[in-house]
Amino acid sequence: MIKKTGILLVNLGTPDSPSNGDVFKYLNEFLTDGRVIDYPWLSRQLLVRGIIVPARYRNSAKTYKEIWDKEKGSPLLYHTKELAEKVQQRLGDTHYSVAFAMRYQNPSLQSVLEQFRKAQVNKIVVLPLFPQYSSACNGSVIQKVQEITAKWLTIPDLSYIHHFYDNELFIDAFVAQGKKYDFSKFDHILFSYHGLPARHLKNGDITQKHCLQNKDCCSVITEINQHCYRAQCYATTQLIVDKLNLSKNQYSVSFQSRLGKEIWLEPYTVDVIPQLAKEGKKKLLIFSPAFVADCLETLYEIRTEYLELFEQYGGESITLVESLNSEDKWVDAIVDIVTK
Repeated sequence: MIKKTGILLVNLGTPDSPSNGDVFKYLNEFLTDGRVIDYPWLSRQLLVRGIIVPARYRNSAKTYKEIWDKEKGSPLLYHTKELAEKVQQRLGDTHYSVAFAMRYQNPSLQSVLEQFRKAQVNKIVVLPLFPQYSSACNGSVIQKVQEITAKWLTIPDLSYIHHFYDNELFIDAFVAQGKKYDFSKFDHILFSYHGLPARHLKNGDITQKHCLQNKDCCSVITEINQHCYRAQCYATTQLIVDKLNLSKNQYSVSFQSRLGKEIWLEPYTVDVIPQLAKEGKKKLLIFSPAFVADCLETLYEIRTEYLELFEQYGGESITLVESLNSEDKWVDAIVDIVTK
């Protein structure tokens, strides 16, 4: 009997449709995750189900409709599906079985892991598709997989890829996306990463003496901050700009998608974009290397909301460097990551 390894690619999730009901269901599952909003259970339920979701789901549904493909559906879903299919083709089906799941909604981790269990795979390699480690994303996926498999009578060998922010082929894939553009036609290049509450990082600092204590705490990866999301974001940026030969005055780093009024990772993209416009920058090129598949945050937040914001302050255009989606160089990176 040939032993097979199951390769499980996991992305964040998406509503089943852009309808109010499906978006309502998705947001409730997503935001009640204790690793996403790390409040006590009762406080979290009251906040999410009683305030946040009722206030947001209708507007969120409208934005999902803006990016929804009439034939393929959710971009995050079909890009991840196409990626899994290409990885399967590259690895072949003799020794590997490749599948994808979403942390929230469908295809669910429960259903896909059950497929692996019934197929009696010898080993499962779990790859959360988030380059930089965060408890809210990578940690949540790993915890959920452990909760599901802990109930199995027989548990296969389980491996987890915690991060791949510095994988050379991953960096090469984003560099190739960037090289599709003539940088001389842009006034500035912005690397915009998904934000997190600042307390998430501080809580992860075991020493309680380093995280966000000064403006340069994340500038270099060290033994103390090696697991820090923000430090890994800056490291990814540095690796990309080195290969693109960008000078320090050509680019900057910011964090998007802030929710609520508490302090998140700074600087905020919504503050940086107006400032760039005030400085006379007219044309921006934006990378978003926290997202390996185009989704609401890239296709709508950057292309639509940030463009409108930029124009309000005198800017003219924002160009988005497409995410990796199912590009061949990204497939090369996935194969490299999961087979090593």
